[in-house]
Amino acid sequence: MADKKNVFISHVHEDDDLLPKLKVLIGRAGMDVRDGSINSEKPNKARSEDYIKQKILAPRIQWASTLVVLITPDTADSWWVNWEIEQAVAQAKTVVGVFAQGATASDIPEALNKCGDAAIVGWQGDRIVAAINGEIQEWDDPITGKLRSREWVLKHYSC
Repeated sequence: MADKKNVFISHVHEDDDLLPKLKVLIGRAGMDVRDGSINSEKPNKARSEDYIKQKILAPRIQWASTLVVLITPDTADSWWVNWEIEQAVAQAKTVVGVFAQGATASDIPEALNKCGDAAIVGWQGDRIVAAINGEIQEWDDPITGKLRSREWVLKHYSC
C-alpha cells in the first residue's frame, strides 16, 4: 500500500504538463500524492489577487502537509510561486524543491533560497519521497546530481 500525502505543488502554469509526470515519478517511488494546487485541470477563474491568495491558495496550502516547488527556468521569476513558498513557511509546512530536467540553481525562487530549510532534490522519485517525508534535508546540484556544498545554503528564517 502506497503512503498517501496531501501536497500543494507550487509551479508556473506553463509547467502544468509536468505535474502528471511528477506525480507518476513519486508514485513509482511508493507515494500517492493528492495535489491541492491550481492547474489547467482545476482552473481558478477568480480575478481578485487578495481573494485568490486568502480564499483559494492559503486554504489549499493549509490542507497540505508539504509544499513541493517545481523548479523550472520560469520559476524564479514567478511572484505567485514566491508567495506560495512564503505562505507555506508561515504555516510551518515542509517545503521541498524539485528540479525539473533542464533547471539550474539560478532557477530557484528567492523565497526558497531564503526560507528553504528543507530539501531541494533532482528529478528522482526516491529522493523526492524522502524529502517529502522529512528524511533528508539536502540540496542537490541540478547539473551533477551530487550534494551541493552546505556553505551556500542559507539558514531558515520566518518570511
